[in-house]
Amino acid sequence: MTEELKQKIIEVCNKKIAQKGDNVGVSFYAFFKNKNDNPKLLMEAATWWIETHQLDHFEKAIKIKQMVL
Repeated sequence: MTEELKQKIIEVCNKKIAQKGDNVGVSFYAFFKNKNDNPKLLMEAATWWIETHQLDHFEKAIKIKQMVL
């Protein structure tokens, strides 16, 4: 996983947790805008989420943050 994606995931998870608490869920789409302006990074996140770790569509943000750290 690239450093760019790691930082993006940690930033988004921190923001979601701060807004909605430790129980908030995220999907890998949470790390991207509605417009697909970086397909390579999106595919990297999808591969890490789906193929590498076989995660459900929604996972706890705190779990994803800890996995990345």
